[in-house]
Amino acid sequence: MVLNSFFLQGSSSEQNLVQQLINEQLRIYGVEIIYMPRKFISEKTIIKENVLSTFDESYALEAYIKNYTGFGGGGDILTKFGIQSKDELNLIISKERFEDFISPFMIDNDGDVIDEFKLATRPKEGDLIYFPLSDTIFEIKFVEFEVEFYQLNKLYVYELICEVFEYEDEIIDTGISNLDDNFAEEGYSVKLTLVGIGQTATAITTLRTGTISNITLTNDGFGYRSTPTVAIGAAPSGGSSASAIAIMREGTTGTFSINRLEITNPGAGYTTSPLIRFIGGGGSGAAATVGIVTTGGVGIVTISSSGSKYVLPPSVTFTAAPPGGVTAIGTAIVSAGGTINSIRITNPGLGYTTIPSITIGNPSGVGTGNFVLNELVVGAASSTSGIVKTWDADTRILKVNNVTGTFRLGEIVVGSATTFTNVGIGTTGVYVISKIEKMTDTDIDAFENFDQNKEIQDAADLIIDSTERNPFGYY
Repeated sequence: MVLNSFFLQGSSSEQNLVQQLINEQLRIYGVEIIYMPRKFISEKTIIKENVLSTFDESYALEAYIKNYTGFGGGGDILTKFGIQSKDELNLIISKERFEDFISPFMIDNDGDVIDEFKLATRPKEGDLIYFPLSDTIFEIKFVEFEVEFYQLNKLYVYELICEVFEYEDEIIDTGISNLDDNFAEEGYSVKLTLVGIGQTATAITTLRTGTISNITLTNDGFGYRSTPTVAIGAAPSGGSSASAIAIMREGTTGTFSINRLEITNPGAGYTTSPLIRFIGGGGSGAAATVGIVTTGGVGIVTISSSGSKYVLPPSVTFTAAPPGGVTAIGTAIVSAGGTINSIRITNPGLGYTTIPSITIGNPSGVGTGNFVLNELVVGAASSTSGIVKTWDADTRILKVNNVTGTFRLGEIVVGSATTFTNVGIGTTGVYVISKIEKMTDTDIDAFENFDQNKEIQDAADLIIDSTERNPFGYY
């Protein structure tokens, strides 16, 4: 029974009046914030730890700043992991405004809370607040909903206790550029340097007789500390001496043995197989035999155009030899600048009567176009995916996070939002990875002493992480 018969102490009309007065005061004395509800994309099943979140919805809302003299909390502090901001912000928002203008968007047609949001009736710990005055994103650490304390038997506001958001690869894609770009320069996992439009290399050759057809390694030797010189016996008078190089393989003791031999000049004019020796390098025991082609073999290959934007060695194809002959085989050598340096003859072939033509494969891919923020990109060969954070079309450097796997050098990278068509050299196509660099939470050049921050955080996440939501909350 109401003690004072002259006042109702909680009628709906009185409560509505108080709520309307509070809403009006918030509009007058408050500031506009952007409320971003957290979507839980992936969780660990045992302790319900949030693994991946996304923020792709935003709602403007008025809020009163309770700590009016400045940010609360510990301010900026220097830790062993760098400078961290511990600023806190306490905000008062209208309960009615939240329930009328935010909650309905987190409820499906059946009146149930959408699974990704988990809670729609009130603000929840882990949601984000964008504070435009300082261009800062805060994370709600605690929601106090019993303020002011049951005026006229009802609650009218929420107090949001917030702390500066610590980014952990969450996807922020609200469509508001001033908001989304807050973390465009943080949290990189991988930096990919891509190549765009390339140019195909070309080459020509000659025919010779008495060329080296193959070199067979019969003993790889041992104890080499540098690459030995491969010395092939001189060709007879009027001929041309052959040459080759050794490709080494490192052993378990820090020394090397010979892995294989590659012909750099098949020579000409040999009538018998020449001797082969290995000189220098500090090791011993290597031995090999040489085979020759008496007629119709390919001579030295001359690069007529070195091409551009090669990442991996392209295919090298010679015109097929006549019936009864053997088609030549070669291997292209790619320089650090992405051009074709030379073509080494693996097998000069046999039985050619005319000079064969050479076809060098196109660069692995060609590309034009731009990637966009938060676009999903996928490596075609590794199926590794990542989320775009920044893209520089001039340097063709693509920075991505949320990487699921390991990108491969030379593989094609295709974006989900960017239209690419692989239709040939010199036209619109896909991009190819030419360089892969791992990044930290900040730029390594600026904070090289903290380049293991991400690895430390990832290890901690495997144990427990309560920063994404309040484990002692009310839901």
